[in-house]
Amino acid sequence: MSELNGPIRVVVVDDQPLIRAGFAMVLAAQSDIEVVGEAENGADALKLLADTKADVVIMDIRMPVMDGVEATRQLSERPDGPRVLVLTTFDTDEDAFAALQAGASGFLLKNTRPEDVVSAIRVVAAGESVVAPRITRHLLDRFAGRLVPSARHDERLGLLTGREREVLELVAEGLSNSEIASRLFIAEATVKTHFGKILTKLDLRDRVQAVIFAYDSGLVSPAD
Repeated sequence: MSELNGPIRVVVVDDQPLIRAGFAMVLAAQSDIEVVGEAENGADALKLLADTKADVVIMDIRMPVMDGVEATRQLSERPDGPRVLVLTTFDTDEDAFAALQAGASGFLLKNTRPEDVVSAIRVVAAGESVVAPRITRHLLDRFAGRLVPSARHDERLGLLTGREREVLELVAEGLSNSEIASRLFIAEATVKTHFGKILTKLDLRDRVQAVIFAYDSGLVSPAD
């Protein structure tokens, strides 16, 4: 998990000024969150974040010039880049799938309650993801045909112990840590330890990326 010193630094990216202003107003009321910048499209966000340190980016998906998916993909490739919470109206599952595959740590609906937005930012800043495991599983089951298996990922599977592979498989099935502990007859703290090692060995950020890796590497297959 991330270790933060001081307030959580947030950048808001949306092509609608009213939405940006609304987020800024909600977040300004939080003592542990600071809005350090705003941008109206993905390209402007990348420029801003080249010089502005941020912990979390709230990213709209559909914007002119550069959409949120491409901006998220580029940010996820930056060393120590910010974590991304994608905004969507959820008109289609494709938006959420593309955002998660691009490296987002979760997604929010545009009609999410303000207190839930604040909670999501804190969760993501702490190194977790804001997507229920079973939702991730559902999205990947539906769109897994678009994943292109990576030889590099296949080789990285060899870094895991047998137990770590078991844990990763169950994570990809959508099980929580407590459910995995029950399935494997081990303590929940042990599951957390194994999962932490998985993230470190595979250089992944969170549970969402771990589930995508499991599909992308061929460790698990789409549900029938």
